[in-house]
Amino acid sequence: MQYTNPVIPGFYPDPSICRNGDDYYLVTSSFAYFPGVPLFHSKDLVNWRQIGHCLTTEQQLPLGNTWLSGGIYAPTIRHHDGWFYMVTTNVSGVGNFFVRSRQPDGHWSDQIPVAQKGIDPSLLFDEDGSVYFQSTCDGNEGYGIYQCEIDILTGSMLTESRLIWRGTGGAYPEAPHLYKINGFYYLLIAEGGTEYGHMATIARSSAPYGPYEACPHNPILSHRSLKTSIHATGHADLVQAHDGSWWAVFLGIRPVSYPMRHHLGRETFLAPVSWTDDGWPIIGNGGRIESVMEAPQLQEVRWPHKAIRDDFDETTLGFDWVFLRNPTPESWSLHESPGNLVLRGNMVSLDDAGAPAFVGRRLRHLSCNIAALLDFEPKSEGEEAGLTVFMNEKYHYDLAVKFKEGRKLIVLRRTVGSLRTEHTHECAAGPVVLKIEARPEWFVFSIQPNQSDVLELGSGETHLLSTEVAGGFTGVVIAMYAVCETGQSTPALFDWFDYKPVIHIE
Repeated sequence: MQYTNPVIPGFYPDPSICRNGDDYYLVTSSFAYFPGVPLFHSKDLVNWRQIGHCLTTEQQLPLGNTWLSGGIYAPTIRHHDGWFYMVTTNVSGVGNFFVRSRQPDGHWSDQIPVAQKGIDPSLLFDEDGSVYFQSTCDGNEGYGIYQCEIDILTGSMLTESRLIWRGTGGAYPEAPHLYKINGFYYLLIAEGGTEYGHMATIARSSAPYGPYEACPHNPILSHRSLKTSIHATGHADLVQAHDGSWWAVFLGIRPVSYPMRHHLGRETFLAPVSWTDDGWPIIGNGGRIESVMEAPQLQEVRWPHKAIRDDFDETTLGFDWVFLRNPTPESWSLHESPGNLVLRGNMVSLDDAGAPAFVGRRLRHLSCNIAALLDFEPKSEGEEAGLTVFMNEKYHYDLAVKFKEGRKLIVLRRTVGSLRTEHTHECAAGPVVLKIEARPEWFVFSIQPNQSDVLELGSGETHLLSTEVAGGFTGVVIAMYAVCETGQSTPALFDWFDYKPVIHIE
């Protein structure tokens, strides 16, 4: 059997994986989106379903007015002695910390801070009871991978931080993961920066603090300078499957235009790991991977297909949905008008580094059709509600109903850095369906008022919302939103939201 990469498409970067029996759990970065650290479950390493988030309260994840690409960086998940541990960095808050839980789909503990500085933390539980904590930082001995021992109950450092490896010479040695395999300590890291020169390298030692010997086959994963549809591979984590085989999860991107630009963000990929005769792991085929690969020899377990439509009939939002930073409780409701998601706009707009009324989900396919039914009768100047194709505060496309100069209008707005275009169209009273057709190189925007004909309003290039243009570490999020310049908002009722992949076009 074969599988298709990425195994988790869309903006799910920096994957980390652990196994408990024949269950696999995976976490990814979430930056300034809330809840934080999406958590996935699989039985076969290929088919994944989201089962929750690790950080679900503002106490665990205070985001304030953090930069969109601030917040949560590079989590690691590990299982030890009946507990799951997720360690990560809030670069806009406490720094490095971990939370723990006996049930990964249940409640996770409050933050347990670790004083070692840096980002991309990881944990190794050794056989003698020692717990080693690694992170990337610019410490007393220069930039590289530092390590200390910690008390896993309190997070207290039991030793000073020590530099254990600088990498092989690539920029930004980061994303450390330490493993104890066949008597050796293997230190896997990323180098080259999370861009087109990205790679995974590895070293080993007979002692946890080294000295570390670099693998002669480094990099053990890299797609730099290749003619391929997958680029920027790196930031890997290893796992041994319950059949004894070895696998790696890692991030990569899928550029869709030339010069290469990508807008879905960094995605989660999977590849087999082979071991050389001299005991070194190699990811994929000599460090390269494909879009279609041979699947693990594990019993396949598929999860139910996601419904195209979310009709907001449940009392809680599904795990796909996220907020921009910590939402204000009055900005959204599933109870005010049962069967609708109600948004009440505040004075924070999509251009601001705050918490607008915003409920979104990651764009996960290069080709898909998106639609939402909006019932919104604004009464005050500056009131607005609709859909946004959101990369960050300076790069987004908006299709919305707006009250302007005493009239209800449809507005199509394209914000690209310091440039902005805005086109308006008359909008009759009553509900309107807002439609976005996503294709690899274009977003096309349409409306359908009151069951009448569909009216196309315009389009926007995907590459103008790409990382290469917009910057940052995130990917495009499609969101329902509302804004009210006066703060006295009319409720915006979203009756349903459709997300339909168009797989064959890709």
